[in-house]
Amino acid sequence: MELGNLPEELVKVLKSLALEWGDDAEHIDSNLEIIRLTNSFTNQIYRMKWPAKTQNNSRSVLVRKYGERKDLFLDREEEIKTFEWMSNHGYGPRLYGYFPNGRVEEFIHGRALSPNDLRNPEISALVAAKIKEFHMIDKPGSKRVVLWMELRNMLNCVKQLCSPEIKSEFALEDLEEEINILEKELSMDSKEIVFCHNDLRGDNMLFNEATKDLKLIDYEYACYNAAAYDLANHFCEMAANYDSETPHILDYSKYPSAEERQRFIRIYLSHKGHQPMEFEVEKFDIDVEKYTLATHLNFGLWAIISDIHSTNSNFDFLGFARERFQQYQLKYSKFFNKTLSKSTDMFDMVERSILL
Repeated sequence: MELGNLPEELVKVLKSLALEWGDDAEHIDSNLEIIRLTNSFTNQIYRMKWPAKTQNNSRSVLVRKYGERKDLFLDREEEIKTFEWMSNHGYGPRLYGYFPNGRVEEFIHGRALSPNDLRNPEISALVAAKIKEFHMIDKPGSKRVVLWMELRNMLNCVKQLCSPEIKSEFALEDLEEEINILEKELSMDSKEIVFCHNDLRGDNMLFNEATKDLKLIDYEYACYNAAAYDLANHFCEMAANYDSETPHILDYSKYPSAEERQRFIRIYLSHKGHQPMEFEVEKFDIDVEKYTLATHLNFGLWAIISDIHSTNSNFDFLGFARERFQQYQLKYSKFFNKTLSKSTDMFDMVERSILL
């Protein structure tokens, strides 16, 4: 996004903010500094700055330009409603305005968490507490689980758009039946349905070194789902390093051990003075491990769609899809005893193996 071709509606939002804050709104175009940020796969994100008229510093806002064709797997209208509600109730960054295919938000100072940060026990404890706090948000509206409908919608979208070779490589024709099996099996155990973030990677967590404050940002995918699904998503993201030379490659030696997972879960369950019993921690860990199947499938399908439409040439979306589907198949085969058996006893087997 260059200074000379900013959308007119965006300039109006910036001028309105400058006027509200007592700055030189009329000449904001010539005083504007635009810094491209690189912490998003499909959106384009910018920090925009201009001099403050009454102080010896500058104003900053974050401008988010939506990615191409994200409406294929994202309900943009619902996302806007969610962001507005979160902003109005003091969660995350404030919303300053919209322009065609984008919005203007409060710029929050802080650094995104690195892969090493996510494994740091002190920072990880902050993350666990912050996720629990997020899960306690009581957003009005339907509290039904969205995951299974979204998986089916993405699968249908992928099957319509991709080539026969891709359909064959990822065995897409078999996935609908597998989604049905997963929904049946996982829904029996997951009683805690909460408002989930659904994209808990380090880039969506801003840490302020001075205040030790942690904020979750970017609510594009936020909706009601099983709490265990959100933690499964976070644990899987610990295998990623999106700042490496091969950001699509996942290193599952970095996936948290049972001890690390259960320490995280214990802190999560201990929010506001609750002292969880060990069986609670272990049971929740089992549920989280089951939901890794769903998170691999979700982001694998997302990556195939993104490969078709994204203009981001710096990320191998199809390679990322292969990574996620490989892990999905490994865990699916393990959980279903390598026969893709539909026996409901298989999860009892997994639970016993984890608890031993």
